[in-house]
Amino acid sequence: MQEFIGKDFLLKNETARTLYHNYAAKMPVVDYHCHINPQEIYENKKFADITEAWLGGDHYKWRLMRANGVDEKYITGNATNWEKFEAFAKTLPRAIGNPVYHWAHLELKRYFGCETPLNADTAKEVWEFCNQKLQSDENLRVRGIIQQSGVTTIVTTDDPIDTLEWHTKIKEDTSFTTKVLPAWRPDKAINIDRAEFSDYMSKLSVASAVVIDTMSALYKALAARMEYFAAVGCKASDHGVDNVVYAPATEAELDAILQKGLCGEPITPHEANQYKYNVLQFLGQEYACRGWVMEIHFGAMRNVNSKGFAALGADTGYDCISPANNMPGLAQLLNDLNELDRLPQTLIFSLNPGDDAAINTLAGCFQQGGVRGRVQQGSAWWFNDNITGMVNQMTSFANLSVLGNFVGMLTDSRSFMSYTRHEYFRRILCNLLGTWVEEGAYPSDMQALGSMVQDICYNNAMAYFGY
Repeated sequence: MQEFIGKDFLLKNETARTLYHNYAAKMPVVDYHCHINPQEIYENKKFADITEAWLGGDHYKWRLMRANGVDEKYITGNATNWEKFEAFAKTLPRAIGNPVYHWAHLELKRYFGCETPLNADTAKEVWEFCNQKLQSDENLRVRGIIQQSGVTTIVTTDDPIDTLEWHTKIKEDTSFTTKVLPAWRPDKAINIDRAEFSDYMSKLSVASAVVIDTMSALYKALAARMEYFAAVGCKASDHGVDNVVYAPATEAELDAILQKGLCGEPITPHEANQYKYNVLQFLGQEYACRGWVMEIHFGAMRNVNSKGFAALGADTGYDCISPANNMPGLAQLLNDLNELDRLPQTLIFSLNPGDDAAINTLAGCFQQGGVRGRVQQGSAWWFNDNITGMVNQMTSFANLSVLGNFVGMLTDSRSFMSYTRHEYFRRILCNLLGTWVEEGAYPSDMQALGSMVQDICYNNAMAYFGY
């Protein structure tokens, strides 16, 4: 029997163990997509207790607690931080097989040196031990967590109207060596069918110093903000789309649709698709001209529990996998950009694991000499961020493309203690490759394998994004 979260956790054969310990474990981390707050990095936030560090905005943990019948008072409500931690501790042992169980214990072990399994009986002991560490150990402030995790580059997710002041301040602080860069997330400028669209356009007009009254003016405003982002080091965009629908439109039609959105008038589904598709096409061209990577996330049904959404807002654990098939529209978008010689490097993420093969075959249609994996599938995302999901995603990538070009893992997290997810991924990667070698499906060439592992863990992403 292996030790729980021991040295060889998830490494089931000798090749896997060699690849992880000799190659993967020593690599630094580039977290090329996350949702952490750059202000907290600049201010080197000190957490009051482990509940604030762990449960403050982690909807993965919240969903587990809800599934275990925990009252919302002890999740996002007015219970004390100890009561919330205790409720999570009582839930965790029942979550066998869930990645949160592994992540939580990796975080306890790596950051706190705590090897005690968390449950109802140990909750008070772990609470007191971790809180004492949080108050006394400078390495458990935000910057210390980042640095001891070996993170060289962090890429946050930022709205076009953001001032990016905290990114600028971090860059000017020479005492902190980790790069903290913005990524462009223009969803609010694209979602014309949302109630807040008109108000957002007013804010974008102010931020860009452009009066937005036509599509031409909108494109000018977006381009101005992209220039601003580029000056602060932005090299990536990110889109959370419900669906990609091919819907061509004339400039006059788009101007009329935009006017309805600006006035807060109802937008038909077809009009929304026309507007969204054409704005995506414009942005894709701009990214190509700037050398930015375009990331597209789709396959999520968001805020399906309307009472929960009304009470807590977005990103609080009320989203699920969508069966929607985005491939025809996405294929047309990539083709349109390719026809214009303006197809940027593109990462495609779907929340639906059934899309793995479709994404990998679509990506294979748009490769280009001189660029490894110009279009490729992103890592197993969100609900697929588990052993099964990661193995399936990498197996599909290997079956249908060139796995050695994969840009690897990201946290996609709001927690500063989520960098252990990179360790989790690396162990799963090494075990997968090691299994193939041990089965005779690939030569036991440790030089080639070790180099491939290090590329997937770090080097590929750094080269792909140009960091």
